[in-house]
Amino acid sequence: MASSTQKPSSSSSSSSTSIRKYNFDVFLSFRGEDTRNNFTDHLFVNLHRMGINTFRDDQLERGEEIKSELLRTIEKSRISIVVFSKDYARSKWCLDELAKIVECREEMEQIVLPVFYHVDPSDVRKQTGSFREAFSIHERNVDEKKVQRWKDSLTKASNLSGFHVNDGYESKHIEEITNGICKRLNPKLLPIDDDMVGIDSRLEDFKLLLDNHSNDVLVVGIYGTGGIGKTTIAKIVYNEIQCQFNGACFLEDVRERSKNGCQLQLQKQLLRGIVGQEVEFSDTNEGINIIKGRLGSKKVLIVIDDVDQLQQLKSVAGSPNWFCPGSTIIITTRDQRLLVEYGVTISYKATGLHYREALQLFSRHAFEQNDPKEDYVGLSNCMVQYAQGLPLALKVLGSSLRGMTVDEWKCALDKFKKNPMKKINDVLRISFDGLDPSQKEVFLDIACFFKGECKMSC
Repeated sequence: MASSTQKPSSSSSSSSTSIRKYNFDVFLSFRGEDTRNNFTDHLFVNLHRMGINTFRDDQLERGEEIKSELLRTIEKSRISIVVFSKDYARSKWCLDELAKIVECREEMEQIVLPVFYHVDPSDVRKQTGSFREAFSIHERNVDEKKVQRWKDSLTKASNLSGFHVNDGYESKHIEEITNGICKRLNPKLLPIDDDMVGIDSRLEDFKLLLDNHSNDVLVVGIYGTGGIGKTTIAKIVYNEIQCQFNGACFLEDVRERSKNGCQLQLQKQLLRGIVGQEVEFSDTNEGINIIKGRLGSKKVLIVIDDVDQLQQLKSVAGSPNWFCPGSTIIITTRDQRLLVEYGVTISYKATGLHYREALQLFSRHAFEQNDPKEDYVGLSNCMVQYAQGLPLALKVLGSSLRGMTVDEWKCALDKFKKNPMKKINDVLRISFDGLDPSQKEVFLDIACFFKGECKMSC
């Protein structure tokens, strides 16, 4: 940690930031007489509900001098929120806090977010209005250098981007502040593949569905062929919107995990992800009751990924009524009928990549560039047609052919036509295995009917 007398270089500063140990996520600075029992209390409670470890000093005994342990607490906080209210500057304690906060911002790169609570930022910046009145008193009773330090701190803090609380419901302002803090704290983001060719337009279509709904519990289904990108869409959306909820959990690969009897573990993961602590119980029925009881009053985001049986949903999200209005449940599956049976609010069909997108994704894996090499253009087109816009197939094919000669590519293409790659075939077979007996017969009839017909021109 840098000393208070020497500002570290940018390189040392960023290095120290990466290894610094924090005791609190947020330090709240406010004047108790102005906002202790209303705005600041509601903000503190909301931050706490979101799992954000927040310190407020209203339990400390006040005096003329700010206590040294409080200064250390400010240093050990990742973010400081300063609630500027009408009489904030009347408190010497608050002004000392602010001076320390600004110092930590300059020397330790602490994040500082001002909240202008029914005050004009220019009054804070220029010490006019009620702030001028406060300083007219301080200038008669406090050392000149200290007064100037307070003024400089007010000016610097008020020039930062922050939040303005004037008109409208305070709850809306508090929600906005809390979401902003959550994003700043770098929540646990799910890993996303770097090769997201063609994903942007699909994301926009999907997010439009999320935006057009009421404040009831929203249940959205994403369906489509295996390897088409359903999980990728769900992960990206989860990362982007999780901070809008009181808790969030992504239950991945539910179909495979349920085969191994992991329903109990899925229930515990859901509770741990949203409640933030382990919840012990011994059977799934007990887990259902605990989920309904503990999560029923929370606005939650739950993603249930790769489901193929209704019972897999029933054990973790049996009914939208289990959750608080404003919650969102996202389900990914290969089986559209399952979504209908569960009663989803909105269904979204994940589709394959367009030709140009598919060629780009394939080329990235085959040649580590966005277009095929000149001698491989025709063969690349054949591979892209073979993959039928399936992102998984394009990645697997491209990676398997990287570094091969043209003749080796031709041999591989003939082989793929006769015997599809096992990794791709295994993914597609899951969709076939999920069909009921009559559907399998229809599928095989169609497949056999066209056997021998020319499908590819290359």
